[in-house]
Amino acid sequence: MSDMKNQEYEEKLVIGGNGMKMLILSLVSAAACVISFIAGLCFMASWFLSSAVGVLFIILSIALFICSILIWAGLKVVKPNEALVLTLFGKYYGTIKGENFAFVNPFVSSVNPTMENLDSDEAAAAAASKGKIKSGRKGDNSKGKKISLKAITLDNGKQKINDRLGNPIEIGIVVIWRVVNTAKAVFNVDNYMEYVSIQADSALRNIVRLYPYDVVSDDDDEVDEQSLRGSSQEVAERLKREIQEKVNTAGLEIVEARITHLAYAPEIAAAMLQRQQASAIIDARKMIVDGAVGMVEMALTKLSENEIVNLDEERKAAMVSNLLVVLCGNKDPQPIVNSGSIY
Repeated sequence: MSDMKNQEYEEKLVIGGNGMKMLILSLVSAAACVISFIAGLCFMASWFLSSAVGVLFIILSIALFICSILIWAGLKVVKPNEALVLTLFGKYYGTIKGENFAFVNPFVSSVNPTMENLDSDEAAAAAASKGKIKSGRKGDNSKGKKISLKAITLDNGKQKINDRLGNPIEIGIVVIWRVVNTAKAVFNVDNYMEYVSIQADSALRNIVRLYPYDVVSDDDDEVDEQSLRGSSQEVAERLKREIQEKVNTAGLEIVEARITHLAYAPEIAAAMLQRQQASAIIDARKMIVDGAVGMVEMALTKLSENEIVNLDEERKAAMVSNLLVVLCGNKDPQPIVNSGSIY
C-alpha cells in the first residue's frame, strides 16, 4: 500500500463577477419568466391561436425561472473582516475575502467546520456556555458558513499546574488570535477554534513547568529574571511563540498572549503566605539591625571625636546594649532617670 499524506492547502482568492449586475439580471429573468408564463397561458387558452406557441412560452418561462434561481444561488455577500471558503463538488474552489458582493459558480458551497452541525445562534450559545470564546459576536450570516477574520479572544479559565519546584499553582491566560489562512483553518484541522484552545493549554503547561512561581534570593534582580511572578513579560512572549509554532498548520496567527491570573493553589496558599510573611519580617529585621548598628557606631564615634565623655569598655558595652534595645525594640522605650552613680 502506498503511503498516505495529508494535503497541505494554500489559500486561493476568488474575485468573482459583478454581483450587482448579476442581481439585476436575475430580477429581469424572474420578471421575464412571469410574463412568459402568463403569455403562454393566454396562448393556450385562446381558441384561435396555436397552442404550440403557448407551450413554447411555458417552456421558456421554466428556463428563465431556472436561470434566475442559478444566478441567485451564485450571489455571495461578504462583510468586512469576513471570508467565505467555497468548495465545488468536494474540491477546494477558492476563498472570497473582505467587503464584497460577487457572483461565483452557483454550484459551489461554503464550508465552515466550526458551524457544520449548528446554526450561528446555537453555536454562539454553545461557545458562551463553555466560557472560552469571547469574540463579542453572536454569529454570522449564511447559516454560520462565514469565517471571521477579526481578532478573537480565547480565555480557557484558571488551570492548576505544577511549577518547576513542584508547587501547584493556579494560572490563567488570555490568547488573542485570528485566522490568516482560511484554507488551512478549514481543511488542515477538524475545528480550528477547539484546536487553538487545546494547543494553548498544552503550551501553557509546558512553559509553566520551566519556571518556579517565585525565587527566594537575596538578589532582587535574580527574582525578576527567573520566576513566573517576576518575569511575566518574558513568560508571555515565550508562551506566544510556542502557541504560534503549534497553530501554524491551522493558518492562525497569535496576536498576543497574556497572564491574567497567577496564584498558589488553595491547598498550599496558607503555607506560602506564612513563608512570605516570615521572609518579609526577616528582611525588615535585618534592615533595622543594620541601621541600628550604624547609628550606634556613629554615636560612639561622635562622642569620642568631640570628647564629650570618656567611656571605658564596660560603659561602651552598656551603652551599645541600651541603644540596640531602644533602636531594635518593637515598643517605645520607657526612659529611666538615674539620680545616682552607675557604680
